[in-house]
Amino acid sequence: MDKPVIVTVDDDPGVSRAVARDLRRRYGRDYRIVRAEAAVQGIEAVKEMRLRGDEVAAILADYRMPQMNGVEFLEKAMDMYPFARRVLLTAYADTDAAIQAINVVDLDHYLLKPWDPPEEKFYPVIDGQLDAWQRTDRVPVAELRVVGDRWSAPSYQVRDFLARNHVPYRWMLAEEPDGAQLVAAAGQECRLPLVVTSDGSSLQAPDQSTLASAVGLSTTPATDFYDLIVVGGGPAGLGAAVYGASEGLNTVLVEAHASGGQAGQSSRIENYLGFPDGVSGQQLADRARRQALKFGAELLTARKVTHLEPRGQARVIGFKDGGEIAAHAVILATGVTYRRLDAPGLDDFVGRGVYYGAALTEAPSCKDSEVYIVGAANSAGQAAVHLSGYASRVHLLVRGDGLEKSMSHYLIEQIQAIGNIEVHLESQVTGGAGNGHLERLSIARKGEERTVEAQWLFVFIGAEPYTSWLGETVERDAKGFVLTGPDLVQGGRRPRNWTLRREPYFLETNVPGVLAAGDVRAESIKRVASAVGEGAMAVALVHRYLEKQ
Repeated sequence: MDKPVIVTVDDDPGVSRAVARDLRRRYGRDYRIVRAEAAVQGIEAVKEMRLRGDEVAAILADYRMPQMNGVEFLEKAMDMYPFARRVLLTAYADTDAAIQAINVVDLDHYLLKPWDPPEEKFYPVIDGQLDAWQRTDRVPVAELRVVGDRWSAPSYQVRDFLARNHVPYRWMLAEEPDGAQLVAAAGQECRLPLVVTSDGSSLQAPDQSTLASAVGLSTTPATDFYDLIVVGGGPAGLGAAVYGASEGLNTVLVEAHASGGQAGQSSRIENYLGFPDGVSGQQLADRARRQALKFGAELLTARKVTHLEPRGQARVIGFKDGGEIAAHAVILATGVTYRRLDAPGLDDFVGRGVYYGAALTEAPSCKDSEVYIVGAANSAGQAAVHLSGYASRVHLLVRGDGLEKSMSHYLIEQIQAIGNIEVHLESQVTGGAGNGHLERLSIARKGEERTVEAQWLFVFIGAEPYTSWLGETVERDAKGFVLTGPDLVQGGRRPRNWTLRREPYFLETNVPGVLAAGDVRAESIKRVASAVGEGAMAVALVHRYLEKQ
């Protein structure tokens, strides 16, 4: 077999030669050392290795390179070699860059230059990285393929579900040769989208539950009784699952779509504690999901909850398919959904040019197009910043007279500094039109209406709690948010059907042992950090509830 490869990229020829020399001296017998003096040259070399089927054990990239920095280089390289160990070479002044790399590419190590002697400061690090690579199960995941139409809502829903659940796939258009071949093989009456699994099985227009099972996501509970059921997989639900499982509770988290909730759709969250260079919502959600699984929590995906019922000391939740599970306690963390934009014609194009939320799968398709975003909160600002890297121009439509009341200051400053983002105050969408997909938008500003050509509209307005499934069991306010703790006893009143002598705990609903955390709770602070904190606090109150029982 050919030797596995160690790749080193540094734009300083002298440093590049020195790094390659040190690597060959120690590892040249067992590894092939490939050196590049430019980031683009390095990417091309990695692409060629991928085509030849070479194995890459480690990639060492200098941070300060003119065409792309080392973090950007490693991000591109890891798409081709996800198992390669990633090492960033930095000067002492660039340690902030190393922290950024840890967040963006899950950096394995960073090395300060220069190192002398290598026997003490260089070789022990590389020894550890190569040993870790040797012990890694590097069997590549067989490719999942999705075939559909460009402007198809069901095709978008499949792609969005896979992306948000961190399932890699290859997207093909049905009219392109590769896609047409798969459609023909599926039969004349093939219904799109077509999903071809790694074992060659074909799923035609699958629902979420079928798709989840086919790609290996857990959809069936391991038992019918738990210590704790967490309903909802956003930051509050994931926080509750991590803390519940880590503290010894037999915990199951039930999520209807994908872990992360609205936060999971954020392109970059920059004000979350411990991530000074920001972290994408998907990365944060994936790390929390893996953390919950590590502690033994069970995660059920694509299971929609339809009712909650207290039965004696048990708290029972029922699923849309008729099944049910029970627990000693339940934490409601179902979060909120974006409100639909009330404008004629737009409902016809949902998933076909109109998207509620960030819809990160669509960002590359927006390249060189004009994009419209409706909203004035952080989610809209984050989407504007992210899409500005693809679109020729981003139009942020704000109903009010400014952003200061609803958007964080750091985001406002970023938006002002990006040349291709244009903020339109006192503006709103009044209609949409098109043939098969969105092609035109009507926009009103101060009583004047104009029509613009537009294929992309992303909507981030308001928040509606997902609580209608609770019926009359759990008390809610006029907007549907769950009432907890002090809000249930205002004016000396007693919560509905409350039989205990004590008052409800701070996050407890009018049903003892049923708590609420995160955005679904009335008067909650709509931030990721506070949602995670409430999830952890809810678990502490579950322990208190169980002790009293």
